[in-house]
Amino acid sequence: MITVNENFLKLQAGYLFPEIGKRRRAFQQAHPDAKIISMGIGDVTQPIAPAVIEAMHKAVDEMGKKETFHGYDDGGIGYAFLREAITKNDFRSRGVSIDIDEIFVSDGAKSDTANIQELFGLDNIIAVADPVYPVYVDTNVMAGRTGAVAGQGTYLKIVYMPATADNNFVPELPKEKADMIYLCFPNNPTGAVATKEQLKKWVDYAKENKAVILFDAAYEAYISDSQIPHSIYEIEGAKEVAIEFRSFSKTAGFTGLRCAFTVVPKELRAFTRAGQSVALNPLWNRRLCTKFNGVSYVTQSAAAAVYADEGKKQIRKTIDIYMNNAKVIRESLTTLGYKVYGGINAPYIWVKTPEGVGSWQFFDLLLNKAHVVTTPGAGFGPAGEGYVRLTAFGNPPDVVEALGRIKAISK
Repeated sequence: MITVNENFLKLQAGYLFPEIGKRRRAFQQAHPDAKIISMGIGDVTQPIAPAVIEAMHKAVDEMGKKETFHGYDDGGIGYAFLREAITKNDFRSRGVSIDIDEIFVSDGAKSDTANIQELFGLDNIIAVADPVYPVYVDTNVMAGRTGAVAGQGTYLKIVYMPATADNNFVPELPKEKADMIYLCFPNNPTGAVATKEQLKKWVDYAKENKAVILFDAAYEAYISDSQIPHSIYEIEGAKEVAIEFRSFSKTAGFTGLRCAFTVVPKELRAFTRAGQSVALNPLWNRRLCTKFNGVSYVTQSAAAAVYADEGKKQIRKTIDIYMNNAKVIRESLTTLGYKVYGGINAPYIWVKTPEGVGSWQFFDLLLNKAHVVTTPGAGFGPAGEGYVRLTAFGNPPDVVEALGRIKAISK
């Protein structure tokens, strides 16, 4: 008799974003003439930079000639030309030393944050902020690391670290011992950022407890405050305890192209049950070489163009469009009397719902009355109840129109 992985049966309801899509489709079918504006799922809307498109065309032409054809890259971990561009522009430019063999190119930060847990034993205790990006929790549930359901969408073996307005949505160190610590800054969903001093506390905690920090920096390109670190490796000692995830999806509009990378430093260690130290860098390399065939040459050529002078200028203009959207959203909703967070160093705006109105209730209200799609905060964890997340990735005219609709129903 074939048996099922029963851990999948512990997953709470459906994955957040398909549920949003389901409700949107149902509304659209009932109201086919309604113009729905999405400010929910964080997909980009601006076209890819011309310098990147030019690089892709060139790469396609190269694939059509025997002398310039490219097959598999270096074992599925990324071509050297891209990994060199990454280490030079994303790390050495900030005084951080990262070798190219510590960089692993992939098809998305979502994939990597989901798959990285395969390196760790099932008896490890994970700690997550609450609210949190659902992938961190759900993939550990699937693996069998989280224990039984505890109610309100929580699990017995997860350490939940409240991120609330009282602590500026930066969680405190857990009182319980944790082995795998998921941090995301700039944060999805709250838009919060962490200072060097705050991250130093986490690095010190990880060292003291022989833990690993899984640091999601997918939105670092949106940081405008020069005092906020873009990488956890800007913190002394972080290479000994942290893995960092980056993405081209929101930075350069690659949501349809798919390219990202993960940094696994050679200094980073985990331990066997007997206490033997084991380097994680070669384990991640082995995992990719076994289960992943790499990102296409055309896509990696496009990613490398992100770091060219023209690419940087063009991409910065696009990011400025999104961050101006964030400013407009933040200021407009504040004027309407909402409590608004984020949207300064991140493309996400975290909005408190009206008194007595739940996250999904407010989602349905905005969809049905304003024809605007948001993301219910409750979908990110219990502490997200009473909030909705808005993204700044819309077209500017649509953002203005959506805010006008929200203003009309807010009266």
